[in-house]
Amino acid sequence: MRHKVAVIPGDGVGPEVVREGMKVLKATMETTNGLDLVFEEFPYGGEYYLKTGRLISEDELEELSEFDAIYLGAVGDPRVPPGILEKGVLLAIRFHFDQYVNLRPVKLYPGVPCPLKGKKPEDIDFYVVRENTEDFYIDMGGRAGKRVEAEHQLKRELYRTKFGLDIEVSGDEIAYQIGVMSRKGAERVIKYAFELARAENRKRVTAVDKANVLTHIYGLWREAFEEVARGYPDIETEFAFIDAITMWIVKNPEWYEVVVTPNMFGDIITDLGAMIQGGMGLAPGGNINPGGVSMFEPIHGSAPKHAGKNVANPIASILAGKMMLEELGEREAAAKIEKAVKEILREGKLRTYDLGGKSKTSEVGDAIANKIRRME
Repeated sequence: MRHKVAVIPGDGVGPEVVREGMKVLKATMETTNGLDLVFEEFPYGGEYYLKTGRLISEDELEELSEFDAIYLGAVGDPRVPPGILEKGVLLAIRFHFDQYVNLRPVKLYPGVPCPLKGKKPEDIDFYVVRENTEDFYIDMGGRAGKRVEAEHQLKRELYRTKFGLDIEVSGDEIAYQIGVMSRKGAERVIKYAFELARAENRKRVTAVDKANVLTHIYGLWREAFEEVARGYPDIETEFAFIDAITMWIVKNPEWYEVVVTPNMFGDIITDLGAMIQGGMGLAPGGNINPGGVSMFEPIHGSAPKHAGKNVANPIASILAGKMMLEELGEREAAAKIEKAVKEILREGKLRTYDLGGKSKTSEVGDAIANKIRRME
């Protein structure tokens, strides 16, 4: 089947790891009957912004809507102030296409050293389903101080009555960030987590929150979880506070099967997950709209200090390509990629710097692509 893929190599090591990911995808295409991937590259990222002053426009986002999936390298350039590229490209795509699921498989592969003493591949194999469009990432907030105008009166009254702080008189500056969660937004990502658990034969779904302190927003999250869970009586459920689950993932990662979490807490847990599976260079992620255009990427960022050196680990990007094929319904092809990655890691002959070796980015990509070509 033909699938059109928009490729955004992006910044830093992004172009290098995407190159290897596409190398592997093309090898998979050569060995899989009926698989036809058509790639088209787009320039969005730091270099494009510095040359043109543009990020990504509504018209350009509409152009991307003509594709079946987006394959991203990385976003982030030290020459651009923090937040501009992240909001103007990455979040713009996520929100435009309503990619409300951030899916992160946390999986330790054979041959990869784990920083947790005594833990083996069978101990670390779970999914984190992160809500991707709400919570504290909606960019609603601001600052107020002594010279605030009339429109800030409501904020002044809030701080006067709740905290006894008269910001107009004292001149104290305040900053505030508002988290917003809708029942619909919570329910749909929680339902996705339960459906994933069923599809992957997982018996437990763990919901993360901080409802003991942030009672309004995460109280709604808990209600939504309980409501959705009633439709899945075959699956065990539990709640975990964000501070507690970070402890228990380190101590007993084997307990977790599917973890579903609001946006901000998912951001924390997925980085922790990447470390216990061997590092950011092995961690892929998907920004998914089950009925629309989804985007797949390594979660490690642009790593500008390693850019252009051919040393970055491409496996996260290669596994992101595997996730993309799964979402496109090409599960046989996806399984080939994971099998090849697993065999290369188990053999242990090729190791990039992050895994204690000296292999080049291109060498790892070549080896995985060739492994796929030799598969029967």
